[in-house]
Amino acid sequence: MYTMETKKNGFSTFDKFPEVQKIAILRATNLGDFIAAIPALEAIRDTYPDAEIVYLGKPFHKALIESRPGPVDRAIVIPVTRGIRYEPHLPHLVESQEEVDAFLEAIRRERFDLAIQMHGGGQNTNPFVKRMGARYTVGMRTPGALELDRWMPYVYYQNEFLRLLELVRLVGAQPSHYEPRLPITEADRAEVHQRLPELQPSYAVLHPGASDQRRRWPPERFAQVADTLARQGLQIVITGTQHERDVIAAVVRAMQCPAINACDRLSIGGLAALLEAATIMISNDTGPMHVANAVGAPNVGIFWFGNAFNWAHPGRSKHRPLLSWTKHCPLCGQDMSIMDPPHDRCQHDTCFVGDVTVEEVLAAAFDLLAYAGYQPASQSSANGVMA
Repeated sequence: MYTMETKKNGFSTFDKFPEVQKIAILRATNLGDFIAAIPALEAIRDTYPDAEIVYLGKPFHKALIESRPGPVDRAIVIPVTRGIRYEPHLPHLVESQEEVDAFLEAIRRERFDLAIQMHGGGQNTNPFVKRMGARYTVGMRTPGALELDRWMPYVYYQNEFLRLLELVRLVGAQPSHYEPRLPITEADRAEVHQRLPELQPSYAVLHPGASDQRRRWPPERFAQVADTLARQGLQIVITGTQHERDVIAAVVRAMQCPAINACDRLSIGGLAALLEAATIMISNDTGPMHVANAVGAPNVGIFWFGNAFNWAHPGRSKHRPLLSWTKHCPLCGQDMSIMDPPHDRCQHDTCFVGDVTVEEVLAAAFDLLAYAGYQPASQSSANGVMA
């Protein structure tokens, strides 16, 4: 049940935990999830300024967190664990109960005062957090999940940025902002110069991939948008990871103008630096779009309407979410708008965002470009390097 509430400035709040010197944060999910958590992590830092904050996540979390300033002091990599750390693109990584037990034993030796479950509904993660041995436990729970010392209900359709800010109020935090901010280092910028030497000052970044096939806008439409932006004087850069090579290649083949194929050429920090200086980004609903928001890059995001409830950035000055209102699976007709829980879905990995048009994306892009004061160059300056 909820802890005892107090009143401060007319708002309901929760008491800060006493004598907390060491805090564990569990959120072993993807890049966009980490970006969404940054304001909540900063609120925890402000509330417990002298505590050591340790993030329990994936290898990329450790590399990203420990290479730049931020609210987290260090990160620990969690082994692959059912319902907690899932690696669909690394099938050679499988769960080992011995490895999980050894990890939890090492975590107990850390002697955390407070463990916060930011991972989700708690069916798998709350028992995991309890086994960590922290003095206090806080998190979210769906009906039937194990209760922690302080918890809030996990209701699927809630903006993720605001969900986590609501969660950290359970530890006494009073968040001051919802905007994620990801610091860029000189090493990040140097990586871009080294690995993309063909990059020119005014460029648009397109990210046509996504881990979920249903969130991928058709490659030929990305190509149409890219060609139009290139004719406005913008160099085109197409980003993605190794498992997105095929969709990136499809975009490049469909384009009439040249482009830089930056697939798998940058680290996350390098991608952040690339986006920091981008004139605009066009992306599916995926992690790099959230990085763009965190570094202040104007961006157009293409969303299935159900995902937009959770993942569209709250601000609109530099972020324009475009929503597909496809309710039924194009292949089997199942109504995907009434999933309860949302995991009750058909198994068809087909595009659910196809009713977002090229015209809509370009209109949003030109609106952002005008707002940013971009002056299109002549058509003859639209050049680039085909990778």
